[in-house]
Amino acid sequence: MNSPNRRKIALKNSFLTLAILVVLAGTGWLSTRYPLRVDITAHANNTLSEASQKLLAAMPDSIKVTAYLKKGLPLRLQIAQLLERYRRHKPDITFDIIDPDSQPEKTRELEIGPEGAVLVDYRGHTEKLTFVDESTLSNALLQLLHAQRHWVSFLTGHGERTPDGIANFAWGRFGKELALRNITTLTINLATVPGIPDNSAVLVVAAPTVALLPGEIGIIKQYIQHGGNLLLLSEPDNNPLAILQEALGIHQQPGKIIDNSTRIYGIDDPGFVIASSYPSHPITRGLQLISLYPMAAALGFDKSSPFQAQALLETSGQTPSPFAYALTRNFDKKQQRIVVIGDSDFLSNAYLGNVGNLDVGMRIINWLMHNDEYIDIPTQTATDKKLELSAPAVAVIGFGFLLGLPLLLLGTGFIIWRKRKQR
Repeated sequence: MNSPNRRKIALKNSFLTLAILVVLAGTGWLSTRYPLRVDITAHANNTLSEASQKLLAAMPDSIKVTAYLKKGLPLRLQIAQLLERYRRHKPDITFDIIDPDSQPEKTRELEIGPEGAVLVDYRGHTEKLTFVDESTLSNALLQLLHAQRHWVSFLTGHGERTPDGIANFAWGRFGKELALRNITTLTINLATVPGIPDNSAVLVVAAPTVALLPGEIGIIKQYIQHGGNLLLLSEPDNNPLAILQEALGIHQQPGKIIDNSTRIYGIDDPGFVIASSYPSHPITRGLQLISLYPMAAALGFDKSSPFQAQALLETSGQTPSPFAYALTRNFDKKQQRIVVIGDSDFLSNAYLGNVGNLDVGMRIINWLMHNDEYIDIPTQTATDKKLELSAPAVAVIGFGFLLGLPLLLLGTGFIIWRKRKQR
């Protein structure tokens, strides 16, 4: 090859290299101007729900988010990534991260604990969050948009499930979930309090174990007669709430539901009830997760009731058996809402984390509070967070990585060495 040909080849390679660099640079510039994002997660966890997008479209003013978090915390990056999803639909969201140690006086003034907090400001109102995901942030924005606070009262004094209990059967975890979503819980004992507080958006009576006093039943009946919203939960074969259920037109069947279809999901106890599909209702609209109910009681409805009833939860067998009803009636130009369920364990500390139980509980509470916008904001849960392997699988993996893979590499090296030596 002579010198002119070498120069031609070198010039050709230079132009080709330059063209490739220009294409790469142009592609990089176009990607910054016109980004393309594809969410391939199982439940689109990296994409804002349609409800959150509609909420942002309804907020014309700017939103300010300030995170008080110590340096080095992974939560900083997680919040920044979450807010980036919001910024795609509302660019005027500002976000600042402040190290609490750098502003100790301001931190004390805002009553921010060592775990940190996130402040969300909109139109002069502020919400403080100690836990941030799409559900909590969107619900906080919705509350700021309407600028109102909600209270949920829990009846106590008869062995009910309380929102601050730590036992397996208690509702402590659910109470924390309510607090994270800016719903304030209040426990009341009608033996010491003459009535239900006027600021209660919902009264919860969660499976008392002993009978209520006649005076207490009278107070709750009066609350219902005046249009109060109510969540009434009972348990099989122990129903001190029969009088209240009868006043609503609900009658509880004796015993518990036996659902043999649970074997499909690997549950051998037929006393557990699986809800895999749901009747059409605003509470269950768009709900695709199954939910688990230990020892549920079947419920029936008397058509002579002053309420309109719709089955809310039912067994998944060939002949569905309702164990929850949603009741409504028009009262003083407003819809009164009541939910009656034949099980309370599904929201207990022991079972709240099962698939869609938390989602169902939050949807019920939000519907009862007339927060219909909240219902469409999903509670995102990461699937397959725990890897459970059988003993043989663990042995195979351990043998393969600790012994099999090193032997394979040594054998391959030995074969290559022998072939080179024989040349």
